[in-house]
Amino acid sequence: MTRPLHLPALLGIAVSALLPSLALAHTGADGGHHQGFATGFIHPLTGLDHLLAMLSVGVWTVLSAPKAGLRAWAAAPASFALLLLLGALLTQAGWALPTVEPMIALSLLVLGVMVVLRQALPTAYGAALVGGFALFHGAAHGHELSGAAALLGVVLASALLHGLGLCLGHLLCHRSMWLGRLLGLGPIAVGTVLLWA
Repeated sequence: MTRPLHLPALLGIAVSALLPSLALAHTGADGGHHQGFATGFIHPLTGLDHLLAMLSVGVWTVLSAPKAGLRAWAAAPASFALLLLLGALLTQAGWALPTVEPMIALSLLVLGVMVVLRQALPTAYGAALVGGFALFHGAAHGHELSGAAALLGVVLASALLHGLGLCLGHLLCHRSMWLGRLLGLGPIAVGTVLLWA
């Protein structure tokens, strides 16, 4: 008789299958050569690390304060989107942020742990924390993209991913808090792999 796979085993298999594509959105030899709104919009969707970070911000926002109103829920995602744009603009202006890739990996670890623990923070502190991480995500995007249209696409896609994370967190709050917490395991696994890569 065969035993069914449990959720942790399935998550492990899924993460292992995705490992080869962890950094697809990161800087390559063609840095700064991607232009246009559509290219910018697709860019955050092609790297698992950026995708997980942005979804995690939305999920964490709801799980940590399920009774908060829309204004409180909007603070961290708005901070992330605005400071992501600032990080991209700083990079395109010639400013080099140090340790961009390790900070992106660290952001995944921290956001994943915050989701798992449902770690509540005052609204301003939460917005500052995710905004600080967003500077480094923006720097990675800004190195590969150029032009206002591409940056607008990145910011819009990021905002939509945050919105999807908010919806996902809200849905899971009404079903099972533990399911919501399990969503933090993906960012933790990817962040750990990127830190040791």
